Amino acid sequence: MSVPVPAPADPTVEAVPGATLRVRIRRDGGFQAFTVARRPAQTILDVVTEIQREQDPTLAYRFACRVGMCGSCAMTVNGRPRWTCRTRVAAVAEDDGLTLEPLRNLPVVKDLAVDMEPFFEKWTAAHGAFEPGDAPPADFAVVAPDSPARRAVDAGIECINCGVCYAACDVVTWNPDYLGPAALNRAWTLVNDVRDRGQAARLEAVSGDAGCQSCHTHMSCTEHCPKALAPTFAIAGLKRATARSALKRLSARHFRRSA
Repeated sequence: MSVPVPAPADPTVEAVPGATLRVRIRRDGGFQAFTVARRPAQTILDVVTEIQREQDPTLAYRFACRVGMCGSCAMTVNGRPRWTCRTRVAAVAEDDGLTLEPLRNLPVVKDLAVDMEPFFEKWTAAHGAFEPGDAPPADFAVVAPDSPARRAVDAGIECINCGVCYAACDVVTWNPDYLGPAALNRAWTLVNDVRDRGQAARLEAVSGDAGCQSCHTHMSCTEHCPKALAPTFAIAGLKRATARSALKRLSARHFRRSA
């Protein structure tokens, strides 16, 4: 499900007379304080950009599209992971103040920019790439738009790998090996793709101690997802799928021994 995208605030918009915003940014193990003018329709990304351009050009952060398409601007805003390009200051400022930190559960490159490599390594470990098989199929797969499998895929396919759910996940904090909500959500979309030929390896990859069974169903990923997706339910689907796969393997072994 898509969420309406507000247009980014124009940094040239005249400041609100007499109104200022106190901003604390985590840097080098502590916090550095800044003060910026309040502007109409101001976003968190507008604030960070103004600080970097007007006050401290050494401030590091990441952004690209500014319109909620890429997810690269995600940061922790007053303790909550968010897309900063789509978060209005007026909606989250507390007593005319903001506290900005890098995303949790990821190594910090500098200031507000994190290293996303561990996140994408988990995506790869969960077999997040489509597996077409060794040879093309004899015919096109027919996937009815209203089929249960298609609906399951539709529910999670809009993920853009911004890392917000990963930062919100307490299990990742406790167990750094845990694959995380985004990787498991991706695996679930492929488990429901009848064209994919990598199902056995994928289900095995998401079955171990670092896989879907480690999810505690706190719902943090679903609560924080800016795209209003539900990784928790995708993970629940994987739990059922991996359980069925394990039972089939046990039944097959028992049958071979009995034969």
